[in-house]
Amino acid sequence: MTTTASGPTVILIPGHWLGAWAWDEVLEHLTADPSRVIAMTLPGLDIHDPERAVRTIEDQAEAILDAISQRGDQPAVLVAHSGANAPVSLVLDRHPEKAHRVVWVDSGPVAAGSVFAPDAPADLAEFPLPAFDVLAAQASLEGLGTQALERFRARAVPEPGPVLRNPVELKNDARRKVPTTLVCCSLSGTKVLELAQTGHPVFAEVATLEHLDVVDLPTGHWPMWSRPRDLAQVIDSAAAGI
Repeated sequence: MTTTASGPTVILIPGHWLGAWAWDEVLEHLTADPSRVIAMTLPGLDIHDPERAVRTIEDQAEAILDAISQRGDQPAVLVAHSGANAPVSLVLDRHPEKAHRVVWVDSGPVAAGSVFAPDAPADLAEFPLPAFDVLAAQASLEGLGTQALERFRARAVPEPGPVLRNPVELKNDARRKVPTTLVCCSLSGTKVLELAQTGHPVFAEVATLEHLDVVDLPTGHWPMWSRPRDLAQVIDSAAAGI
């Protein structure tokens, strides 16, 4: 890995079932100073945490803020994959001044009151990684070979029930002023923007963003494994403000 001497802290935040390990291949290709890069395992996704099933979106947002404070509380580049959009949206709402830029990886900001799984039973303690045929009906597995899928299955940690059930409480419109890079993988940027303009509930918040760059990276929903080098280049460019 080559490095640059300066730049904002880059915080890599994986989606559901994943830990910091999900970014390993991207880290190999980033040119950012490694001392300025943090790959996170969110609360609830550490298999060794005996309380992981009761961790909440609030806990996850606090962990991200703690990671920012570890680097002097200077604004950071937040890279959020998939279901990390809930805690990252909460961070942007609470402290937009702490985000230099947000990079949504096949993801995007959530709307106020959003619930990932509104039909989840109140007593659901955790939700394990589904069978891949079930998962593929919801998110593209394009670009993932047998080895990647086997690693995914072996290392996935069940998602805490509260993270799936709790609404995301947002009230600060300043979150929409944070410079944003939208990395579009399983849908093209053109399609995402079209859906946003028509008010699609998953994408409607995109239409409210004031400073938006759209990058197409055609692949499946897990580009950190299917196109790690290309994703690293996008992250480097976002961190450099290109």
